[in-house]
Amino acid sequence: MPTLIAQPTRIEAAGNKPKIIDEYVGRVNSGTSAASVAHMRSPEGWVEPGQTPEFVEFTVVLEGVLRVRHKGGSLNVQAGQAVITNPGEWIQYSTPEPGGAEYIAWKINRHAGTDIQLKPWQRRHPLLAGISLLPRLLRSGAVR
Repeated sequence: MPTLIAQPTRIEAAGNKPKIIDEYVGRVNSGTSAASVAHMRSPEGWVEPGQTPEFVEFTVVLEGVLRVRHKGGSLNVQAGQAVITNPGEWIQYSTPEPGGAEYIAWKINRHAGTDIQLKPWQRRHPLLAGISLLPRLLRSGAVR
């Protein structure tokens, strides 16, 4: 049976300035440990501490620019673009441009018991990739 998520839960964010995180799916709002989906709004000049996450993250920028620093340099992800980061990669997100950024982040825990191997088209189209992965994750019990 489908589960309705009536509203998100606001979560406190790390970083040098206040950032809004509204979690729709995840440990806090739905009790889901294998994946999370959150709507983020960060102000101009926001910088988070660098991290090496243990999950795949698909991020789609809705407004503004999200800067993603990594060991090889940095990417400026603009509205209408997306970025995929992989487990074990050092990354640091920031929103350096005027007006900050608004984006959706979909994280899938690599320890969810489901092997996630992305195809080239999935890297190019992360929203479609997330949607295409969801049935397999639901069947495997990685997402409930």
